[in-house]
Amino acid sequence: MTTFLEYRRSLKLPEVEEIFDLYFYRPLAFAFVKAIYRTNITPNQLTVVSMLIGMMGGVCFGLGHAAAVTVGALLYGLSIVLDCSDGQLARLKKNGTRLGRILDGLIDYVVSLAVYLGIGIGLAPESGDHRIWWLLLLAAGLSNLFHSAVLDYYRNRFTDCVQGTGHTEDDDFQSFQREYEELAADKGKRPRKAAIWLYLRYLTLQKKLTVNWDDSKLPKVAGEDFYHRNKVALRLWTFLGSTTQGTLLIITSLLDRIDLYFWGMIVVGNLWAAVMFVVQTRIDHRLEQEAVS
Repeated sequence: MTTFLEYRRSLKLPEVEEIFDLYFYRPLAFAFVKAIYRTNITPNQLTVVSMLIGMMGGVCFGLGHAAAVTVGALLYGLSIVLDCSDGQLARLKKNGTRLGRILDGLIDYVVSLAVYLGIGIGLAPESGDHRIWWLLLLAAGLSNLFHSAVLDYYRNRFTDCVQGTGHTEDDDFQSFQREYEELAADKGKRPRKAAIWLYLRYLTLQKKLTVNWDDSKLPKVAGEDFYHRNKVALRLWTFLGSTTQGTLLIITSLLDRIDLYFWGMIVVGNLWAAVMFVVQTRIDHRLEQEAVS
């Protein structure tokens, strides 16, 4: 197998990847994965290391001075690379786990929280009015959560439909709900129970944030037609992804203009999401009509 084909095999569907992931972070992550492939390092270990480095980046942001902010931005970028590498290693070795999938998603939010708190603590004193700074930070953080959850939903739905698995988000929720109920009677495995509980709350929030779609119709519209109807829309959705937003944060941090990141998230990002909801609703409506007919 050529290196290029092996790289493609380490990816999700290319259509669901963010542009910065596809052409920057994932190639770097793939080079790293190739270097450690024959070791005993596991995807979950990479996930944890990614979290620790991201949290170190948050601490650097919290120090506030220019050199520390620069280091924080670079550590955050390294965290993104490692966050990409865990999934690629799992796909190449075919040793991914359900728990690993949950941890990968939850740790992204842990890192984001650490970075946001670091920015708030370190840069608020320079902002003049601390209350406005923290309000902007909160609005940007909630926007980040909203964008990531919505993209995750449409990305998973696209993958399930195109690959014809017949799997839906509701199936995912019910599967983890059953596992949680089974674990609830067990006094052990508390970390796993906590992770599944958080993931179930995340799926519930995700469902509330997305445009209503009857998942039972997915098998009827899955495959090539669904792919062609949604591939452009999904590519546009990916501009709301965490890696794209993280890259914007890194660039504005290095330019000493994090305020531009806030306004980009709060104004541009949410306007983009509003437009995409209109576009996606029209696409889904046509697909629903076809499924009924």
